[in-house]
Amino acid sequence: MAGDGPKYSVEERGSIYSLDYRLFFKGPNGYISPWHDIPLFADEAARTYNMIVEIPRWTNAKMEIATKDPLNPIKQDEKKGLPRFVHNIFPHRGYIWNYGALPQTWEDPNHTVPETGAKGDNDPIDVVEIGSVVRKRGEVVPVKVLATLALLDEGETDWKLVAIALDDPLADKLSNTADVEKHFPGLLQATFDWFKHYKIPAGKPANEFAFNGDYKEADFAHKVIAETHEFWKKLMAEPTPKLNTQSVLPDAVHQTTYEARIEEVQKQPALGQPANLPGDVDKWHFIKF
Repeated sequence: MAGDGPKYSVEERGSIYSLDYRLFFKGPNGYISPWHDIPLFADEAARTYNMIVEIPRWTNAKMEIATKDPLNPIKQDEKKGLPRFVHNIFPHRGYIWNYGALPQTWEDPNHTVPETGAKGDNDPIDVVEIGSVVRKRGEVVPVKVLATLALLDEGETDWKLVAIALDDPLADKLSNTADVEKHFPGLLQATFDWFKHYKIPAGKPANEFAFNGDYKEADFAHKVIAETHEFWKKLMAEPTPKLNTQSVLPDAVHQTTYEARIEEVQKQPALGQPANLPGDVDKWHFIKF
């Protein structure tokens, strides 16, 4: 599976849809951390960013960057000792966009966001990519950020950036929410509804939002990204962080080597057959909005 052309590639270990699954990233010189070693900006002057694709559109497996693990591979989230899958809420199947995160960002759980009144969720900032291509897990996709939604997920600030891949045919025509509504009518409302209701089939209440659920435009989103980038820098400087900040960056406090990373990957089980999907993964759930 290839990432962003010759720059990045990925290597699968374990069995997908099981808790031993890991997706490791490689750069030109060896294994890397997608969170720490891939730059935030695709083009800083143009304010475009690198997106790490964790979950392809229309899939259900809740994959995420493993912030506590060496090399920060992508793995499947766990719930009650089992791999986590999101439910299908009519009329959608799984995630309705390509879902992922921006590298070199961190929503600081010790910082209360003034606009939301809630602390950060301890993860890289999330991105939903709305373009026409279903991306591969582990792709590194340069994107243009268009807006952001301020989800309050179980009392934590969980920004959801809306972006489009730079190679999408419509990328040049989109700059704000009005453009998204013009070219993707209904998608912003569907995105709000999805995030509000996606945990209800699991027995949880509807999610809440800051700003009355209104989207904030691109300029505001860029400020949020800049702030979370500074929080990431602070995390990388911590002498005893609770998350894994090992990096090959020259100024990293917790240095590692490419040789050590080879040993870490080789500890993981070899790529196996996919595990069985849960029996209800295709079930549709109907929520009254």
